Amino acid sequence: MDSRARRRASAVRYVGSDRAATTRRASTPRRRSVRPQFAVALAFMACVLVLAFLGEVPAWTVGGYAALSGVAFLTYRADKAAARQGARRTPESTLHGIDLLGGWPGGLVARHVLRHKTTKQPFRTVFWVTVVANCAALAAFVVVG
Repeated sequence: MDSRARRRASAVRYVGSDRAATTRRASTPRRRSVRPQFAVALAFMACVLVLAFLGEVPAWTVGGYAALSGVAFLTYRADKAAARQGARRTPESTLHGIDLLGGWPGGLVARHVLRHKTTKQPFRTVFWVTVVANCAALAAFVVVG
């Protein structure tokens, strides 16, 4: 019974587990795997670097993608902090705009490192549309330019 004389569960165990194993699992912090996101972001940045080295894109393109990725990461982090505090949020259109302009590698990493905007399906769909649009624009620049 609790303090207000209501029934409450105590010494609850999952079927097929012992208490020590349950306690150990609960106290062990879960590792978050961000390797695939880092791999995609780094592979893209490596491609842009190679394109710049080959003279297919201006050298500042590499710096532009890196800077916008940093801005995206910081913007996602600020939005996550605002969400936790109940403060004014960053509009999704702003996040998508930064991603579309070239910050998507930083946004991709931030979403998974910060666990932010990873379950909201409409946001995820638009995010990947911005990634494809940005990559298509870069490819068109390389082919036409």
